[in-house]
Amino acid sequence: MYFAALLARTEDGWEASDTELDDVETLSDLADLAREASPDDDTVLVLIEQEDAWFGVVRIDGEEDPRIYVSDAAAAARSSYGEILLTDELLGREPGDDGADLDSLDLDGTEEPDGDSDDEEGGDGDAVPHSPVGDSEILDDLGVGEKELKSLDAEDALGAIAEALGASEVLETVR
Repeated sequence: MYFAALLARTEDGWEASDTELDDVETLSDLADLAREASPDDDTVLVLIEQEDAWFGVVRIDGEEDPRIYVSDAAAAARSSYGEILLTDELLGREPGDDGADLDSLDLDGTEEPDGDSDDEEGGDGDAVPHSPVGDSEILDDLGVGEKELKSLDAEDALGAIAEALGASEVLETVR
């Protein structure tokens, strides 16, 4: 089970709306959805949590590139919604470096291991860390510092963020 909400900063404070991510396939789709919530190019936060396992914050400031923070990359990688946030750039990979397309590989059992991987297991499973990734200073100017953000537990992180923003009541209305 997941929960996703948009918090848009307006002249009158924060406005919240819940959002369905079923039609969102890419980070660009998510950014477009967030921008639609704020016609005045104000700051919009997309808050996502999944089964108290991980949470993510995407910040959209007008037409700037989205800024992303994910509390546990490995847990998010197991989620279709988390995969939207875990871009190659966020994970420190070269774009398109998701591994080879299985249909294009010639697997006849005689392959040699690459040997150039620093992963102990040598598999893609270790490529995603069991730790936070992204911009940990994403909410600094809004009252949630890096240290506080990294210490949040996935179970109550969105509530704590909303509280710090002064938006807990509006977030609860859409929860």
